[in-house]
Amino acid sequence: MNPWQPRSTCGPHCLVSTCDSPPAPPRVRALRLVRLFAALLGTALVLPFLVPAGPGTRRRALSRAAQRTLRALDVRLAVRGRVRQHRALLVANHVSWLDVLVLLAAADDPAVFRLVAKSEVRGWPVIGWFAGLAGTIFIDRSRPRALPGTVAAVRQALSAGERVAVFPEGTTSCGWDAVPFRPAVFQAAIDAGAAVVPVRLRYRLPGGAATPAAAFLGDETLLTSLRRILALPGLVVELSTRTAIHTEAVPGASRRMLAHLAADAVGAPGLRWPKRLTVAA
Repeated sequence: MNPWQPRSTCGPHCLVSTCDSPPAPPRVRALRLVRLFAALLGTALVLPFLVPAGPGTRRRALSRAAQRTLRALDVRLAVRGRVRQHRALLVANHVSWLDVLVLLAAADDPAVFRLVAKSEVRGWPVIGWFAGLAGTIFIDRSRPRALPGTVAAVRQALSAGERVAVFPEGTTSCGWDAVPFRPAVFQAAIDAGAAVVPVRLRYRLPGGAATPAAAFLGDETLLTSLRRILALPGLVVELSTRTAIHTEAVPGASRRMLAHLAADAVGAPGLRWPKRLTVAA
């Protein structure tokens, strides 16, 4: 076990059912799988044409691909708030592998949007290659010595006026509780004079019931998680942007202080959210 790598107390025991509706019938699951395959195939077919294109073009294409993938899985976005700052560090709680697609799909200006993702994403079919072309900053959580380089890459992107999204928990949680934000990446915002924008992600069923079924926990495989999501009657992801924290306006701002402020805005740690919530159409 790597003592540096964040650990979540969540696991299969968290995946209790909160669904009052029956699961999706086999024909619906099969249709979703076909649509997902078609979306990934379409993305793979355009990849060769994006290699010589500029980063802005590649990032816009990645955002559209994320939107198609979510639609294929019957995942609906409910976005509240906007990111108005161009030079901004977006920090979100981390629940699922879907989080990456959600942030990409909801980006206001994909051309200046970059993501920090774990190095394992490089190996994901189609998505890993696409993410690399779009300028994703990969972080190897198993190598603490690589962290300063990642922070420097984030600082450089922020200084260039880009928006960078990261999951400071460093691991996933089930959504009922959250892991504290780790402070290292917040140093990039301080050095670049960038705003920190907390982003809260919540997963619910179409009727409004909170569900941990989208969570990607422990040692389970991507296929296991995908099969569980395919079986849901549907899924709604709420993405809420909180009030931006301007680093230059916080006296004596440190990375630990910013991590605490952002975690508090998102609701981590110790988050307990209601069992049911009406989701706006």
